[in-house]
Amino acid sequence: MRALRILLIVAVVVGGIFVIVDRVAVNFAESEVAKRVQSRQGLTGATDVSIKGFPFLTQVAAKHLDQVDVSVAGVEASAEGRKVRISEMTAELHDVRVTGSVSGFSSATADLANGTARISYADLSKASDSEFPVSYGGNGKVKVTGSAEFPGVGVVKRSVLSSVSVVDGTTIRVRADEVPGEGIPGVEEKIREKTDFDRQIGGLPEGLKLEKVEATEDGLEVSVTGTNVGLAG
Repeated sequence: MRALRILLIVAVVVGGIFVIVDRVAVNFAESEVAKRVQSRQGLTGATDVSIKGFPFLTQVAAKHLDQVDVSVAGVEASAEGRKVRISEMTAELHDVRVTGSVSGFSSATADLANGTARISYADLSKASDSEFPVSYGGNGKVKVTGSAEFPGVGVVKRSVLSSVSVVDGTTIRVRADEVPGEGIPGVEEKIREKTDFDRQIGGLPEGLKLEKVEATEDGLEVSVTGTNVGLAG
């Protein structure tokens, strides 16, 4: 019995040490992965990485991580020659295959990824063709204002409620639901030249695409998803 008690105590101590070592290892790996993702993706904002699953060390040995959660701030995506700042993007990457060590990986690819990106109205305004700020219009719409000058009439200004959608998994589309013309020929066409626009979003990790977009009080909430998504490489 005494020998059994000693064996149990040793097992508990060894198990406790293993857990501590495992947690220290995962914390170090998360920090290193965050640095490499930030550097390789050219990110300017803060990057946070959380590696899920226990024990971590067995995942390292297999070079296969069950789940990696990534959160980045201040992502600058390209949109048809313009920079569109994504305020924050979070993503869950599942079944991540690693080449090299986890902390010094040469590449990492997730079988499946999903997440959310947020674009503020201030940043959306910079991406639009209107000189007026874009704002939330309520009921899942955005408010866009455009103006145009007409001979004999002067400057005509219209604020419209617009729907936002995703096209082809790459493009955010903004379209006015209705443009009041008030009998002035050509008003709708001219105003829509300012209020309606498409912006193809580039610069996201390879394999990640836009799924849907929703206008909220705080900005556009964009759902992203993908398969065989490159975490870095």
